Amino acid sequence: MTCASCVARVERALRKVPGVQDAAVNLATESARVVGHVPAGEDAAAWRAQLQRAVRDAGYEPRAAADPQAGAEATRLWGVPRDLWPVLVAVLLTLPLAGPMVGDLWGQHWMLPAAWQFVLATPIQFILGGRFYRAAWHALKAGTGNMELLVAIGTSAAWGMSTWLWWRAEPGAMVHLYYEASAMVITLVLLGKWLEARAKHQTTEAIRALHALRPELAHLLPDGVRREVLQDVPVAELLPGDRVLVKPGERIPADGEIVNGMTQVDESMLTGEPLPVARGVGDRVTGGSLNGDGAIEVRVTAVGAQSVLQRIIAMVEDAQAVKAPVQRLVDRVAAVFVPVVVLVALLTFGLWWGWQRVPLEEAVLHAVAVLVIACPCALGLATPAAIMAGTGVAARQGILIKDAEALERATRVDTVAFDKTGTLTLGQPRLVAVECAPGIAPEQALQMAAALQRASEHPLARAVLQAMPAHAIASPADDVRAVPGHGTAGRVGTHQVFLGSLPWMRQLGVSLDGWEAALQRFQAQGVTVSMLALQPVDDPAETTPALPPAPWALLAFADAPKPGVERALAELRTRGLRLVMISGDNRAAAEAMARRMGLRPEAGEVLAEVLPGDKARHIDRLKAGGHVVAMVGDGVNDAPALARADVGMAMSHAQGGSDVAMHAAGITLMRGDPALVAAALDIARRTVGKIRQNLFWAFLYNTAGIPLAALGYLSPVVAGAAMALSSVSVVTNALLLRRWRPTLGDRPPSDPGLTPIKAPRPGSGEAAG
Repeated sequence: MTCASCVARVERALRKVPGVQDAAVNLATESARVVGHVPAGEDAAAWRAQLQRAVRDAGYEPRAAADPQAGAEATRLWGVPRDLWPVLVAVLLTLPLAGPMVGDLWGQHWMLPAAWQFVLATPIQFILGGRFYRAAWHALKAGTGNMELLVAIGTSAAWGMSTWLWWRAEPGAMVHLYYEASAMVITLVLLGKWLEARAKHQTTEAIRALHALRPELAHLLPDGVRREVLQDVPVAELLPGDRVLVKPGERIPADGEIVNGMTQVDESMLTGEPLPVARGVGDRVTGGSLNGDGAIEVRVTAVGAQSVLQRIIAMVEDAQAVKAPVQRLVDRVAAVFVPVVVLVALLTFGLWWGWQRVPLEEAVLHAVAVLVIACPCALGLATPAAIMAGTGVAARQGILIKDAEALERATRVDTVAFDKTGTLTLGQPRLVAVECAPGIAPEQALQMAAALQRASEHPLARAVLQAMPAHAIASPADDVRAVPGHGTAGRVGTHQVFLGSLPWMRQLGVSLDGWEAALQRFQAQGVTVSMLALQPVDDPAETTPALPPAPWALLAFADAPKPGVERALAELRTRGLRLVMISGDNRAAAEAMARRMGLRPEAGEVLAEVLPGDKARHIDRLKAGGHVVAMVGDGVNDAPALARADVGMAMSHAQGGSDVAMHAAGITLMRGDPALVAAALDIARRTVGKIRQNLFWAFLYNTAGIPLAALGYLSPVVAGAAMALSSVSVVTNALLLRRWRPTLGDRPPSDPGLTPIKAPRPGSGEAAG
């Protein structure tokens, strides 16, 4: 494919196939992304054959989507890339024809005999330029036009006119021919297409680099049943549950969990994090990351399309395949562009020959110049080249952009809403204080809380369990149930135990009299407070106890802001963005934590006491106020808010992150670094800026070039050079995005926060707090 008209024709052909709901064709990668379903009564292979037949009938050769590494190194003939040979041959044949043009500058007349000009120009026209005739014929059969049709008509007119003038000239007469115009136009177009292909190859560098992360072989460890010795197997044959040995300096072959050994892992190509991270037994590792100086044994947990690396590649490829909304304008223009240009060329010929009474050959040359300079190559490349370069460089920095629509919406964001826990804070709360009711020992309260939380994965539950020695935890509670957004309840012995938020305790009828001083002290420190309450149940079958639960203890949990979060939020504020933190904590605790991060509660930058299910409603409120909202979150409970926001940003983590959040978001941040939010908005703005620049220059070439050619100010040779330059320039402009780097700045040390408590040994009499 060569221009925007080619794109439109292939899309129309694919959409006519039964079962196809949508088709998007990318000129830069010469690929199609088809969305649809196999019609009833057909198998997938037959449907795929119909898609390929539709592409072939439209005049193009369908090829299977190959590994981007394939063909990365062009085949060579005598040390020269094979695809460069037609250009070199065309240059060699054109130079003798162009020589007289140079000689005229010094008053020299080096004009070749007409027969020699014919011999040199004809192979260029019909052999090296044969691709233009073939593509033009297919376009005519399909009832459309394309770049090749314009080139074929224009150069054929120049070649045919020269042959006609030579044929009717008197024997021995020196007549001015225009073979050099047709030959130079074809040579310049071939050279421009070769340079364009080289530049387009660079826009796909990010995808090739991601594919290159996959090692070919894995060292499969013996399992004592099927395998008694270590053996090397292709990575594609690995299965979940296999154990593999990863030697120092090798790439990890698949996602898995370390079962033996310790090492440092370089995950920079996946997350953009420049420094290696320590990994040991129980830690998860990602396929494609680079092992450091320690040998490790890894149990495979995900392979193939389920692996993190393959999902990253799929996300980047999808982003590069889907069209930006602005491309729809280009498609509408391309649909009528070529027929309009042919009409303008005919009008130009008629006006010069019939009205201005110039010689026939001069009128033809003016029409040829119009046809050549109007080729819409740059229009078709302007958007996809910028998207590919922008999403590629973003992926290398740990920013995955799902589609081009997310890019465009990100440029309009004026409000950024953050989930607090795990997004702005480390998400690793520690138990820092226990305040007990009179007569209740701290170890009793902790034992009861640990028994209730033993099976929970909630961050606060893990904090309770970490504060208690494993041997000191009582038997797990019975009939444990989680109350989303409130807490946990269960039965321990003859007591119904409740552990959760203060609003929930009020709903349960728990009296908070006498706890006011402790609550004020904890809330002033910005900690999260949960209450432990017990309710005696004499009869286990009794479901409605007579007395409300009695408060036993307050448990205070402290989290710490992430390193650099204050600098990251300040960077967003300098960009004129409104900031909002959404937290489920009580208002005093949420505002205290917000102030530690540089947020301003008095300016409405804190939404506190928000239940997980209500986050999406608060996003809707912000949007209803006329704001374009980006939501940043990392958990499953953030997914509805991420989907509801104009731009959802899911923050992943080295140790996992939520797949649900990633699917709901338009942008995924592969590191839990808040500074990536500003970086994502920046690369989106720059990419969309490049799209607009490219479209401006592409339209300018045509809107300015066509009138100049029609008025006689451009020769066909200059028009051909300008047309080739337009394509190369828009791709080169897009490639400037590859130099982008996020300005993350120096990261200050983490806020130490409050000191976690060590649980007392049962019976020791030590106080907790």
